[in-house]
Amino acid sequence: MEAVEINAGGYYLRVMRDDGRVDDRRRIVEGFADPEFVRWLPHIRVGDLAAARGYIARRAEDWVADRRYSWAVADPVTGVMLGEVLLKEVDLVSGTAEAGVWAHPDARGKGMTTQALGAVVRFGFDALGLRRILYRYSPGNVASARVAAKLGFSPVGDDRDDFVLLELRNAGVDPVVG
Repeated sequence: MEAVEINAGGYYLRVMRDDGRVDDRRRIVEGFADPEFVRWLPHIRVGDLAAARGYIARRAEDWVADRRYSWAVADPVTGVMLGEVLLKEVDLVSGTAEAGVWAHPDARGKGMTTQALGAVVRFGFDALGLRRILYRYSPGNVASARVAAKLGFSPVGDDRDDFVLLELRNAGVDPVVG
């Protein structure tokens, strides 16, 4: 699939860029170096501009392969990257994906991740026809728990020590009977 841009109200969702006009690399490195990011996502490392360039290139490849759809959450006036929101582990045949999000330290606490992820969930359900979107976060990550609650995600199965797993079902495709 070709990358899709989304107007998310107060934010603009676009591909991450490093093209001479817009350069998101510095913001990616800063975001991934932040102690809160490292605390909750220690397995992701992007430590310099070259690694950020590779990260951006992988995200573009993922769009083409239909395995991950990733957006830079950008200020609609300045274009500055404020974070990333994504659908990963996309399976268009079974209609499932997992949502993810992170915010640059200077963009936290403003509702940006909730608004951006809400727009991506609507895209997943309405444009892609997904039936179910999962959301996973580490226990103790209060910000992620708040985002999930505001968007209506529900617990899936038993709690685990290493992460909390939630889901959101597309009522238009997979109505709840009960």
